[in-house]
Amino acid sequence: MPVSVTMPRLGESVTEGTVTRWLKQEGETVEVDEPLLEVSTDKVDTEIPSPAAGVLTRIVVGEDETAEVGSELAVISGEGESAGGQAAPQQQEEAPAEQAPAEVEQPAAEQPAQAATAASGEGTPVQLPALGESVTEGTVTRWLKQVGETVEVDEPLLEVSTDKVDTEIPSPVAGTVLEIRVAEDETAEVGATLAVIGAAGGAPAAGKPEPKAEAEPKADTKAEPQVSEPTPGMSYNEPAAEAETSPEPVKAEQSAQPPAPVPQRAAAPTAPAANGEVAGYVTPLVRKLAGEHDVDLASLNGTGVGGRIRKQDVLDAAEKVRAAKAAPAAAPQPAAAAPARAAEKPQPSTKRGTTEKLPRIRAAIAKRMLQSLHEMAQLTTVVEVDVTKVAKLRAQAKDSFLQRHGVKLSFLPFFALAAIEALQRYPILQATMDLDAQTITYPDAENLGIAVDTERGLLVPVIHNAGDLNLGGIAKRVADLADRTRTNKIGPDEIAGATFTLTNTGSRGALFDTPIIPSPQSAMLGTGAVVKRPVVVNDPELGEVVAVRQMVYLALSYDHRLIDGADAARFLTAVKERLEAGAFEAELGL
Repeated sequence: MPVSVTMPRLGESVTEGTVTRWLKQEGETVEVDEPLLEVSTDKVDTEIPSPAAGVLTRIVVGEDETAEVGSELAVISGEGESAGGQAAPQQQEEAPAEQAPAEVEQPAAEQPAQAATAASGEGTPVQLPALGESVTEGTVTRWLKQVGETVEVDEPLLEVSTDKVDTEIPSPVAGTVLEIRVAEDETAEVGATLAVIGAAGGAPAAGKPEPKAEAEPKADTKAEPQVSEPTPGMSYNEPAAEAETSPEPVKAEQSAQPPAPVPQRAAAPTAPAANGEVAGYVTPLVRKLAGEHDVDLASLNGTGVGGRIRKQDVLDAAEKVRAAKAAPAAAPQPAAAAPARAAEKPQPSTKRGTTEKLPRIRAAIAKRMLQSLHEMAQLTTVVEVDVTKVAKLRAQAKDSFLQRHGVKLSFLPFFALAAIEALQRYPILQATMDLDAQTITYPDAENLGIAVDTERGLLVPVIHNAGDLNLGGIAKRVADLADRTRTNKIGPDEIAGATFTLTNTGSRGALFDTPIIPSPQSAMLGTGAVVKRPVVVNDPELGEVVAVRQMVYLALSYDHRLIDGADAARFLTAVKERLEAGAFEAELGL
């Protein structure tokens, strides 16, 4: 029977989306959850997976066309079935015989697991939750607890990866891990039982091994993610090549063969097809990177799950190509010194003299920025802050901080923590005003927006309830959000609801700017570059002396209709005093 592909709801306030590219064309076959098309909204660009396996018989909404949430985008029919649902008589007769092995084999594979449940006695099953509207399965990437170990309520139990998000699954109860059903690198459907938690001290299920043993050693193809510092900031952080270190979830094409009795867990290299194309599906972002760096995808062996080619594989290959080209030039050639210096001159962009279509996200940014300037009476106040003490603490604690939290320690978490504490003292800075209703609303939490520079434009993911986090928690959340925003893994709800925004234009050398406040917020703080310069300081023994200090400008833009200049000055003074005091030893474990 034909299956309708509809526009999903990609966020609370999202009512429509634009089809930017169809990854499959009419007449092509598609597997369940295989990326079918790319959709762009005002908040996020994402891929829409196929809800069923079959043939794409009809495309309803073409590229660059906009459709409302819930409207039909395409129709997928079964093999040999028309869009109206009628199959050829011969195919109707043969279908049951062809599908019988698959229908019988799957329950048979589940019987041992069901028997193990009965043998293990009472326990609480840990099920794979729904990790998104269109997500139907997830892959276990790592077990944080093993059989026999105790676990607390809400303590992270395992890590799961889907096509949209990588996340930790917490334990629903406290107790002992009695049984692990799904081993690492294995995939399970939403609702499937991943493990069984029993009472504390309970014995593991008899006859059930801890994770399944490999028949032969698995090649170490799973790269350990390297955490990148969101240098110090959000708006213009490190180059994308340095920040994109998380594995790229690329969906491999599945064959139409019946399922094998034993699941394949070892990651096999992606083999090139006969025509030079990659046999497995490669995401548009990976293809774009490969084109930019002149990397042949067919020559790569993917290091992702199932041999999938990740973003890092392309970047590593590009680095090897650059190193190979640079090797001949490294030979001593005195006469070529002048041409070598000339080659260092930056090359002009290939976009010079061209015209391209305005991306939807850029159009949305333009509309919002102009609307914000028209709606508010925006004013900017700037203060100069001496962060020498913070710089010394950062240098002293950065190694232990990296080991303890897994992220590098930049200046940004210090700025964020100081701003959050000042917001708690002066909540008018994150209040909203309704002139029609004649009201001022003060939020009950600090939801801190972090401006992140991406290839698609400036996006602002949100740290919800940031006031509940310490310095380490803020640093981890900033690194996680910045990385997932750049790799297009951020959810629509994670870029909505900010009550105050922080942007760091200083990471590209700017001393300060005058940020435009994103409506409906009432204020936004911009942090400039931290630079060394001579400053007059008051020494207790020597009096006024000139010393080299680490200085930064903080620029606060605010809606002058609601916030007075005195309110802004009090807020900035609170941030300045917190940073200059440098009393972060307890936060850093010093």
